[in-house]
Amino acid sequence: MDIAIIGASGYAGGDLIRLLLGHSRARVSCVTSRKLAGKPVESIHPQFKGLLDLEFSNPSPKDLEADVAFLAVPHTAAMAYARPLLSRGIKVIDLSADYRLPKEIFEKVYGVPHTDYFTAPYGIPELRRDSYRDADFVSNPGCFPTGATLAAAPLARYAHTVIYDSKTGVSGAGDNPSATTHYPNVGDNVNPYKWTSHRHLAEMKQELVSLGSHAKCYFTPHLVPVNRGILTTAHILLKEPIGQEEVELLYRNYYEGEFFVRLQNPVLAAVRGTNFCDIRVESEGDRVVAVSAIDNLGKGASGQAIQNMNIICGFDERDGLTGAGLLP
Repeated sequence: MDIAIIGASGYAGGDLIRLLLGHSRARVSCVTSRKLAGKPVESIHPQFKGLLDLEFSNPSPKDLEADVAFLAVPHTAAMAYARPLLSRGIKVIDLSADYRLPKEIFEKVYGVPHTDYFTAPYGIPELRRDSYRDADFVSNPGCFPTGATLAAAPLARYAHTVIYDSKTGVSGAGDNPSATTHYPNVGDNVNPYKWTSHRHLAEMKQELVSLGSHAKCYFTPHLVPVNRGILTTAHILLKEPIGQEEVELLYRNYYEGEFFVRLQNPVLAAVRGTNFCDIRVESEGDRVVAVSAIDNLGKGASGQAIQNMNIICGFDERDGLTGAGLLP
């Protein structure tokens, strides 16, 4: 299949290229950037020198040729591409937030009008794959909601309150430098931000409801001095106590057969560069602590997007995604 990556100059676009180079059924044939059109991909992504002989281009949606397109564009930009690409028979996986939430919630959370809304499947495969196997469009979840929801999902219907505390690497902020991501402000430091108002909270609440839970949900992220990865601690307060053995059995049964969810001690380096989510749980009766580790650019973005492509195209979900973590 020919693959187009719309907005390929950023970190997520680069990771899509990296992972698709190892895919047995996919060929990256088009990488777009308005500012970089005509420049070799390796001028921005030097890791691909000798591996990919392509230049950035800037075709309009009506001129783009591909079987599948990934939208690795900023929020609000995807809505200009989605429907024109779909109308031409191109399958689309959207890495932006434009179709993750109902229209009224999106507009409230992101503070902008949605100009071309339609209902799209929300693509956490381990929870929802059966609802979108035949879809032409998948909305790829946010990085924080992916790690958080997978950590809490087996216990969601038993909970009355879920509190997520996440530590994230700097690449989650994208490739545009800012005062927040300036090295002296990040190195040797831990910075909480958007303590009660991070926009990914809306997705977390949405997913608890989809799992049959009416639990209250809270979230605070922290920026830590690592390049890639999200470590999420989910404090799951239960309606009735559940012991350690029962909790472990619940998680084993829930994720049985799920290749990309591993029940083991979560270590960021063990999932770095991969599509894995590692989870460990510990119960103290009426509170369970579930900790998950994902790569924010892998299972939190590009890896999960390729997993979703594999699902809607009828491929093996693991194709292109079986590399081991970059430990140490």
